[in-house]
Amino acid sequence: MGSEREAPPALEPMLVRDFVANAHGDLEPIKALLVEQPKLINAAWDWGGGDWETGLGAASHVGRRDIAEYLLEQGARLDLFAAAMLGKLEIVRATLAAFPGALRVPGPHGIPLIAHARAGGEAAAQVLAYLESLT
Repeated sequence: MGSEREAPPALEPMLVRDFVANAHGDLEPIKALLVEQPKLINAAWDWGGGDWETGLGAASHVGRRDIAEYLLEQGARLDLFAAAMLGKLEIVRATLAAFPGALRVPGPHGIPLIAHARAGGEAAAQVLAYLESLT
């Protein structure tokens, strides 16, 4: 085995909380926080009881395409819920073909996948129709 490296310090918890909270609807603070601490891009906050949420997760369930796209451009890790909200039908189909149980996995705050597609509006209409056909 190789030598063990010391882990970098954890991100400041309130910085993570602020980042995720703002990702529900306020792009400008998100940009400023990422300048201050770029590693926030994939940080997750536990709202309690294991209700973990990233900035991308926050933007996705409230339908904030602008914030989601900005976060993805900055290096956020795409997930199934964001893909559904963004109308990425090919990604949603491929994921559910490989992992059918993902259809019923709850997202942040227990919000189901289909609700993320609804939040995506017209841009996610094909995803919504596909998910409705599965239920």
